[in-house]
Amino acid sequence: MSELGSFGKYELIERIAAGGMAEVFRARRRGLAGFEKILVIKKILPHLAQEKEFVELFIDEARIAVQLIHVNIVQVFDLGEIDGCYFMAMEYVQGMDLSRVISQTARSGNPFPIPLALFIITEILKALQFAHNRQDEAGHFLNIVHCDISPQNVLISHAGEVKLTDFGISRAAFQLEEQHQVIRGKYAYMAPEQVEGRQLDRKTDLFALTIVLYEMITGRRLFKRKDRNETLRRVRQAEVPSPRDYRMEISEELEGIIYKGLKRRPEDRYADAGEMLMDLSGLMINEGYRYTNNDLAAYLRDLKAGSTMARKTMGGDAIQRYLPPCVVVVVAAEANRDLFRQTPPVRTLSELNEQWTEAVVSNNGSIWEQADGSMLAVWVARSGLQAGVQRAVRAAISICEKTRASGFRPCIGLSPGVARISAETQRPEPGWELAGPFYLARWMMNFSAHRGEIILSEVAKRQIDRKTQQLGQISIQKNRYINLYELTVR
Repeated sequence: MSELGSFGKYELIERIAAGGMAEVFRARRRGLAGFEKILVIKKILPHLAQEKEFVELFIDEARIAVQLIHVNIVQVFDLGEIDGCYFMAMEYVQGMDLSRVISQTARSGNPFPIPLALFIITEILKALQFAHNRQDEAGHFLNIVHCDISPQNVLISHAGEVKLTDFGISRAAFQLEEQHQVIRGKYAYMAPEQVEGRQLDRKTDLFALTIVLYEMITGRRLFKRKDRNETLRRVRQAEVPSPRDYRMEISEELEGIIYKGLKRRPEDRYADAGEMLMDLSGLMINEGYRYTNNDLAAYLRDLKAGSTMARKTMGGDAIQRYLPPCVVVVVAAEANRDLFRQTPPVRTLSELNEQWTEAVVSNNGSIWEQADGSMLAVWVARSGLQAGVQRAVRAAISICEKTRASGFRPCIGLSPGVARISAETQRPEPGWELAGPFYLARWMMNFSAHRGEIILSEVAKRQIDRKTQQLGQISIQKNRYINLYELTVR
């Protein structure tokens, strides 16, 4: 083991990792007026310092990484040599790698939240898009391929930042051709062309990243087996079991993206990271997933809290904040007197509520609020957004028809969204009534009062095959809008 303490202008504080080629230390650099910076020192192992191939790989890693200054890539600050020991000074990411996040989630007994998985993958796609398209000063593409995308090389900070690291076996145009002929990396995350020694390109990284996505959301290893040869055989065949067989709430659209990313032939996969990023981002919008760095940071805090005892010592509000978000579909309904109707209603509002309840319950919804002539119904979309929206729409149409038949005018708003629902109270944290999809559904319900039809958000509209018409937009931020659609029930 290398000694801690002074190392050139750095001070080695703690060894935090060791691999087959290098060891990694948390280090400190001091400067003027009490300046201090915590960083990482990566040192080539002493017995490899005389091996030309390993030294070249180590230097190439630094040459590649130093050109990749991006928020989702671990930055390299320095490359040097002290007493025959080659080292890199790198950004220190205080947090944990994705493999630990996956394993701790599994130990908690909960599936990996799909919105969180998609957020992490889209952040890494941004890193790959930047790296794959990097050019030198003359405008020539560097043709960088990471070649070792795996959960161990994805770092997540306590602030919810997602960063790709370890370009130690990356391929780039400036490397010697013979270095491209050697198979390196983790077999279970390789692409078929990688284990067969064929030419690698950006699609190789996308294949590996899709394996990571598959394993996160299914909780199953895709190609990994105890026997190395069996693992390699499965990689070559690239046979992918349906992820929906392991987890029903995975939508058909997400399954299609996974299948495309895992096509055996590179030409059948996504052309580049940008194309895959566009599809995943569109899916997240369509399925109502809104995940941010803050949500990821909160999830890591929840994992760190760990045990049931830790949860018991936390306040209720803290537990609520750490709950992973889930997709909900909200229907807000109200019955008003129809001023244009000559005859009186044929049912009371209380009787009408009984019919509404039957419509909601028969479509697997839950009633969260109810009074004579008004109701808030919620579907927690555990089987996927599309199924949840379709059930809610069927219930809303039934509510609309029963309301008219009773002699009242229906006012109905329907909106999917995301909420953090407590397993104990079965409700979000206090104030949920005026937040997110709950507020939007009520707003659309009020907007529908003068039309007497069902008002949908665009996310909901995309999940159904019924004819709708666009009514307009409402502004939610400076440059963001929600499109409103009307579903006519006659």
